[in-house]
Amino acid sequence: MTESASASRPPVKPLLGATDIRALAEELGVRPTKTLGQNFVIDGNTIRRIVAAAGIGPDETVLEVGPGLGSLTLGLLDAAKSVVAVEIDPVLAERLPATAASWRPEQAERLHVVLGDAMRITELPVEPTALVANLPYNVAVPVVLHLLERFPSLQHGLVMVQDEVADRLAAVPGSKVYGVPSVKAAWYTTMRKAGVIGMNVFWPAPKIASGLVGFTRHEPLETTATRKKFSP
Repeated sequence: MTESASASRPPVKPLLGATDIRALAEELGVRPTKTLGQNFVIDGNTIRRIVAAAGIGPDETVLEVGPGLGSLTLGLLDAAKSVVAVEIDPVLAERLPATAASWRPEQAERLHVVLGDAMRITELPVEPTALVANLPYNVAVPVVLHLLERFPSLQHGLVMVQDEVADRLAAVPGSKVYGVPSVKAAWYTTMRKAGVIGMNVFWPAPKIASGLVGFTRHEPLETTATRKKFSP
């Protein structure tokens, strides 16, 4: 690479690493809980990979579910026009704006934090066009379906779930893992497997790998059945 080409590249902005994540958690007295499915990403390159796979445009508003301590939030702020972060944990939700102000002072005002359960939210401060979420396997499908139904402005996105769930979400008819999650997801979207994330980039490390599933919204299938009847 020539010196001029290297100089024309924008500088890579720092992201939260393992030391930063653990320091934040200690400051807040937070211990990741299985109940909320909290596994915090501690690797900046993984964050960049997730943001790239999500295909976020500079004019988009991203809905992030479960921002936690903000590692992915910073990456999304770098890529999008604005970010709406829905966090169920009040301690984490209260701290997130300060983290954004410290690490991305020029972009912090473009972050909107909503304290609440993603399964129950019915309105947001800004209309989102994309969804990015790191979801516990047991709520992945209902959360995605609720948000797609409630917010028709969502046109595409990327969810990170247990790898087995990712395979099921992206499965096509005739596949060995095609089943109920596949059918439900197909009502609103076309889903695709977008990669696998190893265990060692999380704190605490989960017992199995995670999978990335990208999706693009399409019109609901032409049928006289309702979604509830369509989805077993």
